[in-house]
Amino acid sequence: MSDKIIIMHHHIKGRRVTLRPWRETDAERLFRLAADPEVGPRAGWLPHRSVSESRQIIKALFINVTTWAIARNDTDEMIGAIGYGPSCDCALPAREGEPTVGYWVGREFWGQGFCTEALQLMVDHIRHTTTLPSLISGHFADNPASGRVMEKCGFKPTGETCTDPRLAIGGDKPIRVWRLRL
Repeated sequence: MSDKIIIMHHHIKGRRVTLRPWRETDAERLFRLAADPEVGPRAGWLPHRSVSESRQIIKALFINVTTWAIARNDTDEMIGAIGYGPSCDCALPAREGEPTVGYWVGREFWGQGFCTEALQLMVDHIRHTTTLPSLISGHFADNPASGRVMEKCGFKPTGETCTDPRLAIGGDKPIRVWRLRL
């Protein structure tokens, strides 16, 4: 018998979206969505400049067991990203052992409930597969739609704001902090 632990990266299927592992073949689609100058800056990152850059981001940040591509069930088309932990780390006032949650979808998918469904799927997965006591997230004050996604999934505003000078864009902008007790 082996002492080796194998961590499976699961597909998490919802009504309209599936959270699935990232693949390097997602690079072209990721670039098309993440090159939009309206998308990344709302989350603090620069628009992608090339398919090669998108591929490198997939390899360096997205291929892990706590980060998923958000894919539509009807088309299997990747429409965004969601995760918690290392790929989402920022300067939020997290408690010890409390991971940061991050998510985004391409602009053509805004306001359709895809982020809310994806976040709820991930929260349910975390509740059933971990012993984490809570999650933390945040959004720029000028992006209240992201706060509404968190609110619909049970996150509560902490009343705190912070800034994150490490962000590529908006490092000096106020970030509203939200927490979810699991």
